[in-house]
Amino acid sequence: MPTQVSSPDIQAAAARISSIAQRTPVLTSRSFDSRAGLNAFFKCGNFQTGGAFKIRGAANFVHSIPKDDLARGVVAYSSGNHAQAVAIAAQSVGIPATLVMPTDAPRSKVEATRARGARIVTYDRFTQDRIALGRQIASETGATIVPPFDHPWIIAGAGTVALELMEQAPRLDALVVCIGGGGLISGCSIPAKALNPSIRIFGVEPADANDTYLSLAAGKRIEIPPPKTIADGLRAQMPGEITFPIVQQHVEQVILVSEDEIRETVKFLLTRLKILVEPSGAVSAAAVLFKKLPPGVGRVGVVLSGGNVDYELLASF
Repeated sequence: MPTQVSSPDIQAAAARISSIAQRTPVLTSRSFDSRAGLNAFFKCGNFQTGGAFKIRGAANFVHSIPKDDLARGVVAYSSGNHAQAVAIAAQSVGIPATLVMPTDAPRSKVEATRARGARIVTYDRFTQDRIALGRQIASETGATIVPPFDHPWIIAGAGTVALELMEQAPRLDALVVCIGGGGLISGCSIPAKALNPSIRIFGVEPADANDTYLSLAAGKRIEIPPPKTIADGLRAQMPGEITFPIVQQHVEQVILVSEDEIRETVKFLLTRLKILVEPSGAVSAAAVLFKKLPPGVGRVGVVLSGGNVDYELLASF
């Protein structure tokens, strides 16, 4: 399996997933722009099939599995959005799916995944290894593992977010993307740079889940303990082996945001733009809202990665 991902790979992914992934809208907000001091264009992954961008990579992967292997099904590990996306993609081709999910995954994500006919296996993310569990299930069943971010098919699918955004909001000065394992930002950076070589790309992480920030500073992948951030979709402990070199090549800076800044941004997006964005999805907007971008950025694309959040958590904000 080649580890490189090209613009043609992302174009091919866009065609492959067109029957299942939506072309999501781009929104603007005068009140957000006034507070942030720039012009923001929000790519709304929260309006995507399954409520998050993850269906793009999952569908591209599942629809790329050789037919001889496809019937044995798929297995994946995820806190929620990738799990739901894999379940949807598997259902679309009529194959079984097993999802390894942490015991503290958001209830809404667990229920949505189960509603798609998937079998769910739970684990304790502080004491158990989800990758080992996934491999054990794959060994027992013959299922194909669908990784959450560190695979060329996943990266190419995620890159279709920026492919659409660059068409919908041309002449951007910068692109701001949240970072979990790096699949979304690495995928988005490829078409963004191909279409506009001068575009500046910024990643955003919760301060409590800063593995990519530390890794870029060290020049190598750094592993951190299980993060406790409210942004449950960004709790990766180490950048991907494939995604990290792409991030090193294309991302100018990783910005950190606090838990309070994430909460405030979720509330701002809900009350001013009237859209529900989960904490993980609001991280990129938080960096912009709290004016953490360097000077010189006037038109910025902001990827809102998803909108799946438990209402009990939302009420606590």
